Amino acid sequence: MQQQIVIIDFGMGNLNSVKKKLARLNINAIITSDVKIIELADKIILPGVGHFAVAMTKLLALNLIGVLNHEVLIKKKPVLGICLGMQLMAKHSEEGNSAGLGWFDANVIKFKIKDAYKHKIPHTGWNQIEIAKASPLMLNIPNLSEFYFVHAYHFITSNQSDILNYSDYEYKFVSGVEKENIFGVQYHPEKSHDLGEQILKNFIQI
Repeated sequence: MQQQIVIIDFGMGNLNSVKKKLARLNINAIITSDVKIIELADKIILPGVGHFAVAMTKLLALNLIGVLNHEVLIKKKPVLGICLGMQLMAKHSEEGNSAGLGWFDANVIKFKIKDAYKHKIPHTGWNQIEIAKASPLMLNIPNLSEFYFVHAYHFITSNQSDILNYSDYEYKFVSGVEKENIFGVQYHPEKSHDLGEQILKNFIQI
């Protein structure tokens, strides 16, 4: 019996791009904001592109925060946050001065770039990831592989053990996190060709 993979729909993000990438792996994911369907999911993907505070407002309006907390923190279902989806797992973001889901003891801050000519914000395009620890999500992903990024804010965490990936954009920043069943990547697997597909495959097999 095939797993039920749910892509959370809160009106922001590359939902169909993620769904199409999973379809290449013969995974028929469901895009939904229906609490009952989310409760039946085997794994959850929380994508997102856009404004942190707006995203949290939408999650609240759709009554999704409670079910996500229950499925992820209590039932320990594997969850993958992508870009804004990863940032929402932090306690707080400077973007809109908003509280997040609080799954990591972390904050989200805007890039503090000195050379704005060389390092434009948002950080857009291909960049390498440094693998900070062994993880099933990194299976068959070579260190310093390149992935596609689009973001103006980045994750900072007080727990070094939660850091999965680093990347460099004038300075080193956290580009992936992992704690127990919770995974987050700042980059976009759905836009990162074969290596991005491998990330999604790894998540499905966790």
